Amino acid sequence: MTVQFNPQINTLSGPGSASVTRRPQEGGSSAQGDFAKAIRQSLGSVNQDQHEANASIVDLLSGKQQDVNAVVADVAKADMSFKMLVGVRNKLVEAYKETMRMQI
Repeated sequence: MTVQFNPQINTLSGPGSASVTRRPQEGGSSAQGDFAKAIRQSLGSVNQDQHEANASIVDLLSGKQQDVNAVVADVAKADMSFKMLVGVRNKLVEAYKETMRMQI
C-alpha cells in the first residue's frame, strides 16, 4: 500500500482562508510557519513509513528478506502512523467546523 500526497500543495492556506495578524516572535519565526513545518514533517514521516513498509513487503515476496516478523513490524508501524495522521486530521477538521459555528 502506497500513500501519495499531492506535491502541488505547498502551503496550508487556501483561497478561503482567513487573514491572521501575526505578532513578531523571538527568532523571527512565526507560529503559523512552525505549525505548517510540523505538519509537513509529519506527512513526510508517514509517507516514508509507508514506503519502507511497501519496500519490505516487496523484499519479502522477492526473496531478498526472510524475516517475516520484521515485515510485519514495518507494516504495523506504517499502519499506526497512518492511523495517527488520520486522527490528527479528524481533530483539525472538527476544530475548524466548531470555529465556523461560532457566532461573532
